[in-house]
Amino acid sequence: MTRLVVVSNRVPNMRSQQPAAGGLAVALLGALEEYGGLWFGWDGSVSQGPVTRPRIFEHKGIEFATLPLAREDYDNYYLGYANEVLWPVCHFNLGAMDFRRPYADSYARINRLFADALTPLLAGGDELIWIHDYHLIPLGGELRQREVRQRIGFFLHIPFPSYDLLRAIPGYRQLLRSLCDYDLVGFQTDNDRRAFEESLVQELGGILEAEHVVRLGERRIQVGVYPVGLEVDELASLAEQSVDSPRVQRLVKGLDTRDLIVGVDRLDYSKGLPERFRAYEALLADYPHRRGHTVFMQIASPSREAIKEYDELRKTLEGMCGHINGAYSDFDWVPMHYLNRTFARASLMGLYRAARLALVTPLRDGMNLVAKEFVAAQDPARPGVLVLSELAGAARELDGAIQVNPYDVDAIAAALNEAMGMPLAERQRRHGRMMEVLRRNSISAWRHRFIGDLKA
Repeated sequence: MTRLVVVSNRVPNMRSQQPAAGGLAVALLGALEEYGGLWFGWDGSVSQGPVTRPRIFEHKGIEFATLPLAREDYDNYYLGYANEVLWPVCHFNLGAMDFRRPYADSYARINRLFADALTPLLAGGDELIWIHDYHLIPLGGELRQREVRQRIGFFLHIPFPSYDLLRAIPGYRQLLRSLCDYDLVGFQTDNDRRAFEESLVQELGGILEAEHVVRLGERRIQVGVYPVGLEVDELASLAEQSVDSPRVQRLVKGLDTRDLIVGVDRLDYSKGLPERFRAYEALLADYPHRRGHTVFMQIASPSREAIKEYDELRKTLEGMCGHINGAYSDFDWVPMHYLNRTFARASLMGLYRAARLALVTPLRDGMNLVAKEFVAAQDPARPGVLVLSELAGAARELDGAIQVNPYDVDAIAAALNEAMGMPLAERQRRHGRMMEVLRRNSISAWRHRFIGDLKA
């Protein structure tokens, strides 16, 4: 039977009492439970000096091998190159890119370190290696240099930039060449796939052969689109149970007859949060009949707090929330709740089910599973409405959402007003259409399609 080796920048702490809540963690654990094998990567801790031998343990039949990062590499590889160079460029934010040579050197060094530590753990033979995300683009090539001959696939969870944006990254040619060391390169959307293929053609002289195959000299790279999904029925059941929890019921009681709008994101400049806050303020200003009848709850879990832009964003949002509440609150109504903390997945699913609307307006996103989770959590008899950025990968699938330009504050406000007045029959029709898509493109289908193509 095929053994699966999963490699990601971060490996969840399986010994923690809290379940792995991230979409990637849930998806990959499911794949490893099905196929058996190894999950390799960073354990999330920071050590005083470099550690080259992984800590190996087993959990529920899955083998885990993890390494800490030295402080210098955490600062330069993770916070530096991955999140101040690759992340902003892939999210169309060149102004936030901060390239420094030590960042690039550390990025290359960590990928070499991972290859050195992983290679002795590989069994060879009938084994597939599945590497994830922008932190580890060079890893496939490093494994090839160590005589690893197994089939290696790479999946990018964030957007792939257009050719012109890609060229803003110093050393971008080497990044492109590194992606050519994989047998299969997967993306969330057709736009990302086309951007990658165009870059190979324009920069490296690649030739598009059969559908989704690029030839570079004697080498052929298969390219595919694999939108990440959910276990829909499992989440729907969790939402149905969680909506009756004491925490959610206290919220529902406090709302009375008011409409609840929810937003749930990591605290990140790509999520369009300042624009979202301004859109809600525009709703209150331009549609005064919504005052006193609407509550907006934005959860923004802390993220990359050591990066200056993230700390500045937190302060900006706190100030905007205070301004909105100061301008529009009444004795018995506070229009906005901003929570800069992390909540368990069960609580969030109950919150989604209790909400009338979800406001998901990233400026750019590879997929955005919050949008899909909100749809899955809804009561099909009385579903809520999703207002979704057309620049999120999920917009390619969720055509039952009201789609908006995330930079157009007035259009978002109008969409919120439309959503709150939408008739029940229309809400049911849109929700049913989106649920069909979610079931068809489930997380099981995602991993089966990718692994099946990698085997082939």
